[in-house]
Amino acid sequence: MMKTNESSNNIEQQIILAAKQVFIKNGYAETSMSDIAVKAGINRSGLHYYFRTKEKMFNAVFADIVLSFIPKIHDIVSWDIPIGERLSNIVDVYFELFKKEPRLPMFILKEIQRDAMHLFNTVDKSGIYQYVKKIRFSLEAEMKNGSMKQVPVEFVFYTLYGMIVLPFVTRPLADIISGKGRNCDFDDKLAKWKMYIVSQMEYMLSPDK
Repeated sequence: MMKTNESSNNIEQQIILAAKQVFIKNGYAETSMSDIAVKAGINRSGLHYYFRTKEKMFNAVFADIVLSFIPKIHDIVSWDIPIGERLSNIVDVYFELFKKEPRLPMFILKEIQRDAMHLFNTVDKSGIYQYVKKIRFSLEAEMKNGSMKQVPVEFVFYTLYGMIVLPFVTRPLADIISGKGRNCDFDDKLAKWKMYIVSQMEYMLSPDK
């Protein structure tokens, strides 16, 4: 029985991995269960045994993506270390994720534009939103006690996530503008850009002395 359970779990993870690749490439609306079945190397009936609908499949994939980093962000926000060090660690988490999945930022942006409520409901159903609320409460608490500037939390979100995703969604254009093409050292660019992100966020959040 144990082998059967392990085999089932392995197949489910194989399906989720395949579906993630297809969803990120095509988006929710342009992905079919047949596309996922082909990518996973199983037939439609086998796919439906694990995930009966595309919606359930998307929920599992999005939860798998977000749960790979949001608990880490939650932990880092709560660390009792200077703001700059926390920001540096947060940027590292996102850069590591986006370097592995460079299409992910654009996928999320497209899904927000396509149907923001659908994406929010997906987050809410998966239990991920609890982490988002805790992060918000933690930031608001620090602003209230004076260890951070009073800044609207959505402005923190706009600024931080905007700067994090920008190199990934604009990379083709940036490569042309720089004149170096895709042979340039993107990791080196990210390392330098990270310093700007941290310095800008520190200026935004560090309390006035």
